[in-house]
Amino acid sequence: SNLARYDGVGYGCRTPDETSLIDMYKRTRQEGFGDEVKRRIMLGTYVLSKGYYENYYGKAQRVRTLIKEDFDRVFQNFDALITPTSPTVAFKIGEKIDDPLKMYLSDIFTISANLAGIPGMSTLCGFNQDDLPIGLQILAKPFDEPMLLRIAYAYEQNTVWHERRAKISGQEL
Repeated sequence: SNLARYDGVGYGCRTPDETSLIDMYKRTRQEGFGDEVKRRIMLGTYVLSKGYYENYYGKAQRVRTLIKEDFDRVFQNFDALITPTSPTVAFKIGEKIDDPLKMYLSDIFTISANLAGIPGMSTLCGFNQDDLPIGLQILAKPFDEPMLLRIAYAYEQNTVWHERRAKISGQEL
């Protein structure tokens, strides 16, 4: 979808000292959107602009159709797919990736569900040696959210991960 429609006018942060429409736009877009959101909005706007639509968006729509067809074939034989949520563990609080490409790759495993229009969810499946959470993603057929919830519940009932609490700065939550 095109993130350019998220202009901060219909919703977004507001401060009481906005004096004009231009001031409201500036504050909403500067203070309300992080760098990654701004980057994705700009890329989406560029891709959908005149002259680039077919080169990028049209091709992306064709690839999206192929991805959806692949999932449709898989779900003819399986009720759900189980995958890692991310290629890495969660970031430590306050840490982030400054490299945009690495940032995009951090959610690479969750993108396919959005492209194919299928439900997906993530649940805890462990911790690494630094006590950072590891996610397990469950994907199901379109509109089969009940299947996701049953699988996640069964997994939770047969593991102990849900009993652990994350530690932040050495304190258990």
